[in-house]
Amino acid sequence: MAGYLEKRLYEGEILRYRGEFHWIEYAKAWLMLILFGIIIFGIVYFIAAMVRLNTTEFVVTDRRVVKKTGLWSANVEEITLDSIEGSSLNQGILGRIFGFGRLSVHGRGETHIQFPNMAHPQKFRAEAEKSKQAALAPGGPLVS
Repeated sequence: MAGYLEKRLYEGEILRYRGEFHWIEYAKAWLMLILFGIIIFGIVYFIAAMVRLNTTEFVVTDRRVVKKTGLWSANVEEITLDSIEGSSLNQGILGRIFGFGRLSVHGRGETHIQFPNMAHPQKFRAEAEKSKQAALAPGGPLVS
């Protein structure tokens, strides 16, 4: 099933990489349901976490990096590849061991996108950089 962002790609735009949540994010939701399921808190936490995990998308295309959040309304943040000036990765020891972390992509000026904990953030960042280099190459999609 195509996600929100796949349905809204620009004409000729190619999806290069789809980020995903690490399994630990799902495990936290299930753990809260199991531990606190007897009381309302566990059920509420589980439902809220599942809604967040299933309505958040982050992708790299051949033109931009996009993050979409929201269930009832869509909050979409995007940075075109030629506007990306850098990125930062926050990855603790458990993140390094299990392969997850928080990525922030910085654009021109004050523009930035802060991604949630994701699986393989280095791969997401590498795909964004690879797409940027391909787009900036002679004949790439960003050339007017």
